Amino acid sequence: MSRWWKLASPVAVIVLWQVLSSTGALPQHTPSPAKVVAGLWELTTKGLPPGYRLPGHLFASLERVLLGFAIAALVALPLGLLVGYSKRLDVIVDPLVEALRPVPPLAWLPLAVLWFGIGLFASAFLIFLGCFFPILLSTISGVKSVDVTLVDAARTLGAKPRSIVRRVMLPGALPSAVTGLRIGMGIGWMTLVAAEMTGVKSGYGLGYLVMTTRDLARYDLLLADIVVIGLVGFLLDRIIKVAERRLLKWR
Repeated sequence: MSRWWKLASPVAVIVLWQVLSSTGALPQHTPSPAKVVAGLWELTTKGLPPGYRLPGHLFASLERVLLGFAIAALVALPLGLLVGYSKRLDVIVDPLVEALRPVPPLAWLPLAVLWFGIGLFASAFLIFLGCFFPILLSTISGVKSVDVTLVDAARTLGAKPRSIVRRVMLPGALPSAVTGLRIGMGIGWMTLVAAEMTGVKSGYGLGYLVMTTRDLARYDLLLADIVVIGLVGFLLDRIIKVAERRLLKWR
């Protein structure tokens, strides 16, 4: 029953959208859900530009976001464990993190193009910046929330710092770290779309497709692309949630 209730709000929005579109209550040129579905079919079979079909746009975007996200996770998770465990390292790293964290990833776009050119690595760098700080700060917060008694008990039993980090800090910080991964993936996905709207070398990308449909005033295809972006973002978040349930069965 709960699964059916989860579908209630999306179905209600689609029905209301169709009714308003049929009565002319929406602004001019706003496509109906039926036209958006037809736009999805056109993007899948014909593509935009012609020959650049929707699966190609999707795979190119996923390649960029997964690369940036993976690098961010590989750097932020161990660094967060170390910073959360070491007060001295926390004092050293915190000013730098707090100075760079408020800078929007897209502000780095000119430097990203200068360093990496227009292509995969420039987009991956911007996504890395969007994912890195949420993962890092969530991991640090998770480590700091670990019960000090457990750490003291491990030291009393003769555990070395490496063992304390691996056997005490890591399990204790994992719930917060996974939350950071979810937030980082969401920000990275939004950053990807914005970065692609500035241009891509291959001609593929969901964000690039937004810009193309806008320039051609194909609002049916534009909304179809937005629907795909939302659904893919939702699925990526669900994948992390499934992994969270398996990793944190002990909770």
